[in-house]
Amino acid sequence: MILNIQDKFNKALPADPNKNNTIRQVTASCYSYVSPSPTANPLLLHSSTEMLNELGLSAEDAKGSSFLKVFTGNELLPDTHPYAMCYGGHQFGHWAGQLGDGRAINLCEVEHNNKNWALQLKGAGRTPYSRSADGLAVLRSSIREYLCSEAMYHLGVPTTRALSLALTGNDVLRDVMYDGNAAYEKGAIVCRTAASFLRFGSFQIFAARQDKKTLKTLIDYTINKHYSHLGVPSKDVYIDFFKEVAQRSLEMVIHWQRIGFVHGVMNTDNLSILGLTIDYGPYGWLEGYDHGWTPNTTDSGHKRYRYGAQPEIVHWNLYQLANALYPVIEEAAPLESILKTFVEQYKSQYLSMMKSKLGLFEDKDGDAKLVYDVESILQDTETDMTIFFRLLSGVTKEDKEKGLNKISDAFYAPSEVQNTLKSKWEEWFIAYHNRLKQEPFTDTQRQTKMNAFNPKYVLRNYMAQLAIDAADKGNYDMIEELYQLLKKPYDEQKEQEKWFVKRPEWARHKVGCSMLSCSS
Repeated sequence: MILNIQDKFNKALPADPNKNNTIRQVTASCYSYVSPSPTANPLLLHSSTEMLNELGLSAEDAKGSSFLKVFTGNELLPDTHPYAMCYGGHQFGHWAGQLGDGRAINLCEVEHNNKNWALQLKGAGRTPYSRSADGLAVLRSSIREYLCSEAMYHLGVPTTRALSLALTGNDVLRDVMYDGNAAYEKGAIVCRTAASFLRFGSFQIFAARQDKKTLKTLIDYTINKHYSHLGVPSKDVYIDFFKEVAQRSLEMVIHWQRIGFVHGVMNTDNLSILGLTIDYGPYGWLEGYDHGWTPNTTDSGHKRYRYGAQPEIVHWNLYQLANALYPVIEEAAPLESILKTFVEQYKSQYLSMMKSKLGLFEDKDGDAKLVYDVESILQDTETDMTIFFRLLSGVTKEDKEKGLNKISDAFYAPSEVQNTLKSKWEEWFIAYHNRLKQEPFTDTQRQTKMNAFNPKYVLRNYMAQLAIDAADKGNYDMIEELYQLLKKPYDEQKEQEKWFVKRPEWARHKVGCSMLSCSS
């Protein structure tokens, strides 16, 4: 197994001089050196053929003992110096101080085909940032991260990727719902990859400590390595840097809203400086279309990170990033302007996205009302988001009286669609059909465009849980089945129709399907 290792982060940025793996506050340093903890009896469960290719590796490489040892923390690649990153963050709106990679260890950076990939093990043991935790991860959360990060990539969403999923052979004690019922679970490690794992909190920690020197060093490094097209670091380039981070973050969250993805824990330490979806914890996919839904039981009271609030939270997090960058820019007006523009752009881009989901590609008066009305009606009764928008593409310009029947399979309780609610739907479909007639595309052309925008298959929570339950019993076939299914989320895949169904009733209140925590 040969990798083109080209470490940059841990060569260009200041390191923690203390090389002891003890829990501590780390100052004036971007990372601490730490090696993964050896595992008892590692077993590779799956590897991504696409990520192997991206790194210049082959399927044969993944079968080798060296691959298994390296990506389960039992062997270091030659001339590499693993490390955990230092960062802070706001958690649920409150400044939490130093956080850092408490259960993630960066192995190295690899270059291949003019791309840079940082390789990071999640669940590889304690680091100086673990606080009171053990730095480990369990099989259930590792399966969820592995499958979802790859699924998101194929959905066209900016995201970190995953290279491998392995059992460690160690048991890990976890209290899944934080209710005092701790139990041992199978330990696992995911190797995840990205151009960089820097996040908003990476910059916040130095601003909060008034460490302008290290802050500027990190900003300059980030621009030089990941935003070099902006030019040589300067005040104007710092402003342009923030502007592009805002644009990338906007693109990311619009994608989330498009496919019904809910991150669940959008703390500032979980927002990527590259605009990638990062840290797959208590995420979830909308089953019933509900702007107020969050998968995170920790957030069930205030619902700060609910589906409908995600764009607002990205804006709030950008505001915190602006505060962190201010010490090197020393001018608030341009930052405030970018934040204001974000709100304006979100409104227009969200409307454009929703129109595309409805198959409305021309700009016409009344489109905003049509979008608002359908969003309102969809929440009047439990309606499956993915199925509704996919079935809607089959409604033709001549289906004035049949539209409701064509999407009825998306209702969880069809018997509720009566009287006033039925009238609302019928009125909406009349307006929708009248609007469709103003589109220049044929029904077939419009259906093709809609189906390329509205996925047929997403990683529903119950699907991931089925794979987890099987894996707990030693059957890993469903991991492969879902991995292959989710590589083509917009294709019909007739042989996989069993996954194009509403959430089964048994999953409505099952832990792992509707109730998730940050425990992993």
